[in-house]
Amino acid sequence: MSDDKLNPPYNDLIGDILKEYTKKGGMDNLPGQGKPLSQEYFSGDTFQHFQRIAKDAGYKPHWLNLQHEIRDEVIEIAAIHAADSTTDLESRIESINEKVFEYNKSCPPPMQKGSISLRNIEAAIERWK
Repeated sequence: MSDDKLNPPYNDLIGDILKEYTKKGGMDNLPGQGKPLSQEYFSGDTFQHFQRIAKDAGYKPHWLNLQHEIRDEVIEIAAIHAADSTTDLESRIESINEKVFEYNKSCPPPMQKGSISLRNIEAAIERWK
């Protein structure tokens, strides 16, 4: 049996992408280049460091973006419902509840929220603020 079958060649896709990006000059003149990292980056939990760096860079998790979308839509539906109670809003509420389901799958468990209906639309506004 040949050694190639036991040890197939290593494929580093991300490494290859970074090497190509560096060749094109993508890593030149980055902010903070050549400056030492602060000591706080070397202590503690790696995930907490990632969260801090992502937050500093302006990254918002998917579930937080969904929360803002749901909040805006709930407020809009409540306003429409208050102005005209004959408007059929059930299809929009179904769409929101699909987003609520997706939100609940991706957010931290203590932040999960229930579904929305026209009966509880006012309470939903407070819940989603």
